[in-house]
Amino acid sequence: MKKYLLIGASAFVLGAGSMAYVSQHAVAAATPKANTYRMLGLFGDVLDTVERQYVTPVDDTKLIHAALDGMLTSLDPHSGYLDPEGFDDMRDQTRGEYGGLGLEVTSEDGVVKVISPIDDTPAAKAGLKPGDYITAVNGDSVLGLSVSDAVKQMRGKPGETVTLTIAREKSDPFDVKVVREIIKQKTATARLEGDYGVLRISGFDEKTTDEAQAAFAAIHAKNPKMKGLILDLRRNPGGLLDQAVGVSDLFLEGGEIVSQRGRDPRDVERYNARPGDITNGMPMVVLIDNGTASAAEIVAGALQDRKRAEIVGLTSFGKGSVQTVIPLRGGMDGALKLTTARYYTPSGRSIQKTGIEPDLEVASTKDEAQTIANHAFQFSEASFKNALNAEEGKVRKAPHAPAEAPPDNFDAKKDFQLARAEDVLHYGSVALTPKLPRPTAKLAEIYSKAKVAEAKPAVPPSK
Repeated sequence: MKKYLLIGASAFVLGAGSMAYVSQHAVAAATPKANTYRMLGLFGDVLDTVERQYVTPVDDTKLIHAALDGMLTSLDPHSGYLDPEGFDDMRDQTRGEYGGLGLEVTSEDGVVKVISPIDDTPAAKAGLKPGDYITAVNGDSVLGLSVSDAVKQMRGKPGETVTLTIAREKSDPFDVKVVREIIKQKTATARLEGDYGVLRISGFDEKTTDEAQAAFAAIHAKNPKMKGLILDLRRNPGGLLDQAVGVSDLFLEGGEIVSQRGRDPRDVERYNARPGDITNGMPMVVLIDNGTASAAEIVAGALQDRKRAEIVGLTSFGKGSVQTVIPLRGGMDGALKLTTARYYTPSGRSIQKTGIEPDLEVASTKDEAQTIANHAFQFSEASFKNALNAEEGKVRKAPHAPAEAPPDNFDAKKDFQLARAEDVLHYGSVALTPKLPRPTAKLAEIYSKAKVAEAKPAVPPSK
């Protein structure tokens, strides 16, 4: 059974629809096909040469797996080949229980990059952040390794300490010691904050919708007069599409949640909500940031488009593509993770590269506000060189000063974005919520002035 994921083989299908055109294009198609066969022969020649002449004996299986993964990762950052062990690991993760550190990672130019640490896991407790680069594991470089090979080095026996070498923007490389645990990930938790409930969802595995419903029911039982709900999707790297649909459905009375569209314009699949809102129309705010990706963006986009909730925080990651997991020989030869579609919010917008923009933009700290203002330090789907293109004419919002950041008198131990979400619930909407002064962002001003200067035509010297 195929699984649709919103996180990272090659299949060629000749359908009945194309058969009618075979006779018309037989001559034109012959040359490209012959070239494909020639290139496959070249691959065999290279493999044979490596086997015979490389300085040490080689493992053919490892070479071919690496070639498959290289072919797929050249398409986009989220496609890839999973060997049998990697496929088993992925299934363990989507079931919500596995051994490791609790990191969602990807690869960028041969370097392992953190998308997000998972809540309450060793990685999160160790202070790892979205955008961190992992350059070595236990002193052994992982530069140039595939993501699956790097992850294998990070996984192992629970209780053992793993030393990660981290490269972080504006910091010298440093080591972090992390103790492996059995990750029994509970993706949905809830708590009361005064008159409001906070439902935290850290990822989307097979249990997320049920956990979210149970968590909300528990806090609602404690305070039946709860006045509003904050859905916290910050640092949520995504997961299973059906669970994103399920969570969205908890808060909607009907209508479209999301659609996915493949290469063929007629290949459209729509997902709709069923009647029944577990909150009975309770006011809602959704919290997002640049670590909110994929399945989490589906939920935020659906609730925003359907006017069910307003969004507070920062523009989301911008991963608007769907990956299909295609087992090979029932998984005996691993699986392909192949990008097969883009997803679209109910209003018909694709957020690939661009992300979900909040209704009220709020940075969690002044440093984060400065990061948003500095184009060099933004981490998002758009920062990947081979990311699937956005829809024509759409671009991610340029560097700018965020609308709000914590004022000098705000308690640094408190969550400023959460506080502003509570303000929106208190006042009834973003429009009615009193705004705070826009923070000063020096680098944004310098960057903006430089761009203006570049755009101006050169003025000839006066005579």
